[in-house]
Amino acid sequence: MIIHDDGIALDAVLETPETGEDRFPLAILLHGLTSAKDRPHTILAAKSMRDAGFATLRFDLYGHGESGGEFRSHTLYKWVSNTLAVIDWARAEGYTDLVLSGHSQGGLAAALAAGMEADRIRGLVLRAPAFMLPRWAREGSVLGYAFDPDRLPDSIPAINGLTLDGNYLRVLQTIYTEDAVDRYRGPVLILHGDEDDTLPLGDSREMAARYADCELAVMHGETHHFDRCQEEMQDLIRDFMMKLKANF
Repeated sequence: MIIHDDGIALDAVLETPETGEDRFPLAILLHGLTSAKDRPHTILAAKSMRDAGFATLRFDLYGHGESGGEFRSHTLYKWVSNTLAVIDWARAEGYTDLVLSGHSQGGLAAALAAGMEADRIRGLVLRAPAFMLPRWAREGSVLGYAFDPDRLPDSIPAINGLTLDGNYLRVLQTIYTEDAVDRYRGPVLILHGDEDDTLPLGDSREMAARYADCELAVMHGETHHFDRCQEEMQDLIRDFMMKLKANF
């Protein structure tokens, strides 16, 4: 299925639990940088949510997967805009109990969107969220690339030989993650592996303490891509979603 955001086609997959019911709460899942909606760990996370009685909607963000836009020109503003458009679509379809979930950069985008839609989002599930990206951009080192934060380059190297436009950094420098965290008062689950060599666990600890109602699950031996302890990941997500649904 396709959801449109300001002329950009976002490719999405909507799945419902096999319970015979007509309506469900909905979890919206965001992938990470250079990833897509069909990565194994995202599919498993979505299955855990359906096992808890939620419909799930996975979608490719701007410049990724099967959605429109060029990777080089994507920014967090565009990803947040995509997420708000998907939330609007869900509400128009009659979904009123909404949960946001995201991995890595998608986790940051989900956190930002939840801060903007704090009255509409009933819960957050963040896996290794990239809370620190805006701070890194202001300090002058992102994705292992160092630069002068006061004289930003026209482009920077990204992952897997890809390139990002300098506007990616300009947008990041304007974002203050703490503002979004402070605005969101609903239940939050953060999952982070203690062997994540991409994004530091310390930032998840800091933001978990800052959220009004947050559970931080440190997964021992897990990496950034949740490829070692998948059953544990599924159990943690399922249990959180079931408790969340019981309070709707």
